[in-house]
Amino acid sequence: MKQNHFLFWLVWVMLLTACAGQKKIIFRPDPIQDQPQERNDPAETWQIIESQGGSGESGIPPWVRFYLNGDIRDIESLDTYSGKYVFVGENRGDNFSGLQQWANGFSIAQDLPRLIAQRVERRLTDSAALYPDDEYGGYFANMIKKAADGEYAGCVREQTFWVKKKVTQRIDGEDPETPPEYIVFDRYEFFILISIDKEVLQQKIQGMMASIKTSESPTREQAAAVKKINQTFFENF
Repeated sequence: MKQNHFLFWLVWVMLLTACAGQKKIIFRPDPIQDQPQERNDPAETWQIIESQGGSGESGIPPWVRFYLNGDIRDIESLDTYSGKYVFVGENRGDNFSGLQQWANGFSIAQDLPRLIAQRVERRLTDSAALYPDDEYGGYFANMIKKAADGEYAGCVREQTFWVKKKVTQRIDGEDPETPPEYIVFDRYEFFILISIDKEVLQQKIQGMMASIKTSESPTREQAAAVKKINQTFFENF
């Protein structure tokens, strides 16, 4: 699952690059699991029936509740993580032992750069009025690649937690006159919380920004957009 999401992101970036030079209104990709503010599927409802903390919703830590119900920045608002950026690795499915193996094998060195790159990509995309490669030129793909290839010192694996949900999923037919079908199933979701000092990550990302060189010179508009995002990048990051 983790590999599929990374491939989706990579293909999307390649498509953006292939479309360079054609002005167009931005079209945002489908949500992926590492975008907390968009992670809940409107076609499904769920309730937690068990967790690492016990039966029902008892014993669920605040950071998991925030992640399930809102923006990851809500986790960063907790006193425990003051002055830090946090990232959450997630995997889900019906095979509990397989998910446990994934959690045990989760590597900060290998897996965290993907999460940081997705957050960088989201920040650049949210600030773009056009396709990001039109907005920023070659800077866009280069910046995401640098983030994905980066090494991030000082990261801390804070906690791992799992929940078991009873999920009701709506399936709409092709005919709008046909009533939707509903399926009910159980699903495990595993979460890994990682933190890094804000100042440390900001310095790392600023270094990446300063080191980017593109094969083609940006237009005047693209150079202005890059200058602006470099100055305001950590607002709403």
